[in-house]
Amino acid sequence: MTNGTKQNWTLFHARLHRTLRQWQLLPKGQSVLVAVSGGQDSLCLLKLLWDLQPKWKWQVAIAHCDHRWSSDTGIADHVRQIAQGWDLPFYLKTANQLRETEAAAREWRYQALTEIAQARGFSILVTAHTKSDRAETLLYNLIRGAGTEGLQALTWQRPLTSNIQLVRPLLNFSRAETYQFCQQFQLPIWDDAANQNLNYARSRIRAHVIPYLQTHFNPQFETALAQTAEVLRAEVEYLEDTASQIFQQATTVTVPEGLNRTVVRSAPLALQRRVMRRFLQQILSSAPTFEQIEELTHLINAPNRSRTSSLPTGATDKKQRKLTSYAEVEGDWILVKNQE
Repeated sequence: MTNGTKQNWTLFHARLHRTLRQWQLLPKGQSVLVAVSGGQDSLCLLKLLWDLQPKWKWQVAIAHCDHRWSSDTGIADHVRQIAQGWDLPFYLKTANQLRETEAAAREWRYQALTEIAQARGFSILVTAHTKSDRAETLLYNLIRGAGTEGLQALTWQRPLTSNIQLVRPLLNFSRAETYQFCQQFQLPIWDDAANQNLNYARSRIRAHVIPYLQTHFNPQFETALAQTAEVLRAEVEYLEDTASQIFQQATTVTVPEGLNRTVVRSAPLALQRRVMRRFLQQILSSAPTFEQIEELTHLINAPNRSRTSSLPTGATDKKQRKLTSYAEVEGDWILVKNQE
């Protein structure tokens, strides 16, 4: 269906309408840039937003990212025709020799979509992630060994830049439901071959792991994991806000590479670890590991002159040699010092 016609109100429209009001995701009158891949999820989202447009007074536009992989041939023109049929602005970004990996594609897409939003003056970018995606992401991150930040998986919204917000309104829709919606309105789904590529870990989780768990353990496995992610999202937000307050109290501009351990000592272990992670993030050139956070946390109650092992800072000396540091207890303070 490339010649779009707005449809009557359905239960899917009502659910999205309630979700937008509940989470205050897409304010009335906003310019909304919708990332459309051509698959069932993004077409479902686009159709719902297009149908709700008169009620919410949005200015809706389509953004498409062409990876220029062999499996992508024709998708950009397909999405362009949908935009033309529905009389929506269409913006295209085309990759230049993009590596065919999940990580490279995801990083480039967000960069490309952000560039489109910035160039065209959009403050809201909308993607069609579903609760099925949320369950897959939680499971994928759990297998890799993630903390609660990774396990909260996809959130309803997050900032991409200081003035662009990423919004995911379909997190209470399953992939089965978006397919049902597309079938109901005869939307022209483009089957992305990359989604069936079992060289990708997420494709293997989608094709094998989740169906097995649904069959042998819990038919509502996707919903259960999505609900777990939502619980974790709220708890992570609270813990991060509290840890931020403690971190600010424990640091001072006069001791830029030090942390007052007496301020942190009375906090629960969960908050101590978060404070130490923030401290390490200021020092390290890469994300701190669990072992590094634990080692630093042990210094909160350690004897004077206790120290950690070396920490690779990413800094260099005058001869461009990479420097390492360590953290050491000096009275009430945990100080970071250069390795001698």
